[in-house]
Amino acid sequence: MSVAAAIAARVAAHLRDGEVINLGIGIPTLVADHLEKRPVTLHTENGMLGVGPTPEGDAIDVNLVNAGELPVSEAPGAAYFSSSESFAMIRGGHVGVAVLGALQVDARGRVANWAVPGKPILGVGGAMDLLVGARRVIVATTHVTKAGEPKLVQECTLPLTAERPVDLIVTEHATFAVRDGGLVLVEVAEGSSREWVAAHTGARYREEVG
Repeated sequence: MSVAAAIAARVAAHLRDGEVINLGIGIPTLVADHLEKRPVTLHTENGMLGVGPTPEGDAIDVNLVNAGELPVSEAPGAAYFSSSESFAMIRGGHVGVAVLGALQVDARGRVANWAVPGKPILGVGGAMDLLVGARRVIVATTHVTKAGEPKLVQECTLPLTAERPVDLIVTEHATFAVRDGGLVLVEVAEGSSREWVAAHTGARYREEVG
């Protein structure tokens, strides 16, 4: 299993039956492939409720894509609507969970995930709305960058997406909850260790690992 798929599988374990869930671009989109027909409903901000697993081969419909323009399938009972109606659902608090990627997460649980100085950008997309409108926000990200630098940092050096802190941060090595204004290590992944996590996390945190 790839690192990205492993993170997605770890995120799926934190989703609750009956929830309406928006999956962001990147690693979060892979969560759809790890739900094993659980009774959840996937939402995409380009206007679909009832997204299914990633299609393959002849099952791919080029007209059926998510917000990242990647092919998706439709679950039984799927509904379609305008992007403006989709954002109204988000802003109205009707999305239970948003799963977002991140470039950085600070020690308060705030996310930077939309802009890198000096690189061309298309805009913040739906991340700002999801951080404000979703009832629960989970970050799905690798623990470090390709250069080996921590993504969990004391202070973000990249532009914040919103002031609202997320609720949970899931990497391939650890899971952190955000409580009382700070990060709490609640799980170390199988095959990793507290020592590895400590050495590769730039933000201060406390431990509540069972």
